[in-house]
Amino acid sequence: MKQIPRKPAVPRPAQETARHAVMELIRDHPLSAREISSQAHLAEKEVYNHLEHIRLSIHASGGYLEVTPAECRSCGFVFAKRDRLTSPGKCPVCRDEFIFEPLFAIRQRQGHDQE
Repeated sequence: MKQIPRKPAVPRPAQETARHAVMELIRDHPLSAREISSQAHLAEKEVYNHLEHIRLSIHASGGYLEVTPAECRSCGFVFAKRDRLTSPGKCPVCRDEFIFEPLFAIRQRQGHDQE
């Protein structure tokens, strides 16, 4: 199998952490964990860990993590009551595995002044 040469990784500035990079990517712009992973140069598993911490830490600044739930591509079932951020494996209705990934965005609460 032919190897495709990879582009060299561009290091982040010293003051920018991986979590800050994720927060900047999803501020008012919904993205899936896979999209965040490729743009922030992180493993998808790491993205979910960062999203959990972001969900808890942005309350102090008047923000919240908006999660657009996953949806089955076949029957349209929406995983609205799911608390976990990871994508589900199968649809409980039709048992299909083709599922649209959840999307994540940081939003500001209404009535909270931005700095």
